[in-house]
Amino acid sequence: MAKESRKNSANPAVPPPLGTGQPVVNPMALSVEEVSRLLSAAGGKRITAEQIQADLDAGAPVGPDGKINLVHYAAWLVREVQTR
Repeated sequence: MAKESRKNSANPAVPPPLGTGQPVVNPMALSVEEVSRLLSAAGGKRITAEQIQADLDAGAPVGPDGKINLVHYAAWLVREVQTR
């Protein structure tokens, strides 16, 4: 039986296998666009870069390099939902 490839061209948020020359996604240093793609893929609902940027403008954590730590961002979202 042939080994099945993990690469999923239908889902750009799924990182390709190592050694394919494709960049690896670091969940501790994501761009706004990467967060948008990952959350859209994971949640089954389109999350735009504009929505992520609005969260950053509202106080979501972002590093000095402009990158987003996905765990810190998720924790911020949970706190925001709890206070509403």
